[in-house]
Amino acid sequence: MHSYFHVAIVTLLTALLCFGMAAQVARTRVKVGIFAPAMTGDPLLERTIRAHLNTLEWMPIFLPSLWLFALYWSPLGATILGTVWIVGRIVYFIGYRSAAKSRSPGFFIQALAAFALLLGALGRIVYLAATT
Repeated sequence: MHSYFHVAIVTLLTALLCFGMAAQVARTRVKVGIFAPAMTGDPLLERTIRAHLNTLEWMPIFLPSLWLFALYWSPLGATILGTVWIVGRIVYFIGYRSAAKSRSPGFFIQALAAFALLLGALGRIVYLAATT
């Protein structure tokens, strides 16, 4: 039986990543003096919130794809691609906070990893369904 410990670690690191981004939103709110529920008023706050929310928007694509890829294809491959996704999200977050135009490299990295997981899992499931 395959070991899914590394995939579980990637999953938990993803949760920590989102928590860290939420903490950065809170720190930015204090820094700029704009508190919830306000979402606008300072460009740095707006970019920080948007970068965090975009990560949350990608999680329903990433997490099922990660686990289905691990189950139907390869836990090691899922771990590697999942780690690339996390790195891409960090690059995206840092870039977006500095300037909206700087988010593209991180977005490309994470999108490539997410779609490799998604299409890899889908392709393998379709293949297995067709051959049984």
